[in-house]
Amino acid sequence: MNVFTINPETKEIVAQEMEMKANTVYSFFNSILIDELGSLNQHTIYCDTNALSNHKKPFFLGEQLIIGDALIVGLNGMEEVDVTITLEQLKELVSFDVNPFYTDVLIILADYSDVNLYRSFEIQKDDENIPLNIEWVLYTFNMADEKTQNYFITELMKTIDASEDINLFMQKMATLAINAAE
Repeated sequence: MNVFTINPETKEIVAQEMEMKANTVYSFFNSILIDELGSLNQHTIYCDTNALSNHKKPFFLGEQLIIGDALIVGLNGMEEVDVTITLEQLKELVSFDVNPFYTDVLIILADYSDVNLYRSFEIQKDDENIPLNIEWVLYTFNMADEKTQNYFITELMKTIDASEDINLFMQKMATLAINAAE
């Protein structure tokens, strides 16, 4: 099967042939903890759940923050197929330029292995439950002004120093961001 791999350490995006078996993805990452992202139309992006705690390099695929290596496989319904995006199109979507806000926050979070950027949580606004994740919170605060970003980092450090739950902190920040959007 034709797939793409992205290595942020070497900044290489490679097309390759890979025989997809039941354990191929786990073998590729040498891990059984894999995140499966669907942000690329008709493709699945696989990445290592442990990449953050292992201090792997981040990059962007479109506006999606990904940490460490990525494996991209085509998707037709529920079936994995050859990638349909071209290598040139993929290269246009990838950016290895990660700004200081993201870099600083990821360094802070790296020591908290229970933090998963893509694990969903819900916040409530009016009578609606809104599913979000930490990656969305970081994306949203990245767009804020410098004062708000500094507030976010300061409060994150206070949460860590008090040994409080990082996930609850992120839910609180998500609620603040949603309410500020009014």
